[in-house]
Amino acid sequence: MATETTAGVSRRPSPWLLLLLGVAVAVYVATQMFSGRTVSPAVRTANPRPAAGTGQRDRIDPAELDVKIEALKQSPAAPADGSRNPFRFQPKPPPPPPPMAAEAQRPFVPPPPPVPTGPPPPTPIGNLIKFIGIVETRGGKIGAFSDCRYTFSGRDGEVIEGRFRVVKIQVESAIVEYVDGQGRTTLPLNGQACVGK
Repeated sequence: MATETTAGVSRRPSPWLLLLLGVAVAVYVATQMFSGRTVSPAVRTANPRPAAGTGQRDRIDPAELDVKIEALKQSPAAPADGSRNPFRFQPKPPPPPPPMAAEAQRPFVPPPPPVPTGPPPPTPIGNLIKFIGIVETRGGKIGAFSDCRYTFSGRDGEVIEGRFRVVKIQVESAIVEYVDGQGRTTLPLNGQACVGK
């Protein structure tokens, strides 16, 4: 039994040996990475020169030194048609018709008639004032009108708010016009006209 336990212990490497091995591997990797040695790639030349001991002199043909400046002045070739698609097997669509042919096919539409210019029509009176009530007196009917801020009263023929004339007060409506006689309107009797405004 004692021999088995000592053999099991001797087979396992000690921790300090493993640590020493790890440090050695790390130092080796670091020296390889940071040694500064670089491998230069082999450079091949198209026309290697003969060795100096061959006895041949390096000669350059004068025709090789000729620079063709005329070739540099020529304009480059136009690019090929970029609309070609090898994956689409359809005929090329016909070109659009010339502009003159398209205009000839279109029917003639006359221009709109000129719009007469002048002063704009007056605002409808019903948008500016409401007829909200009637008071009957010995002298006749008095109408109550409101612009939803102030209340005005007026009899037949009187001017209210400085710009409206009461033409006639009827049983359930009042006829009102501007002072200059334009925009005559019949306003219905509506006691709730300004509620919620």
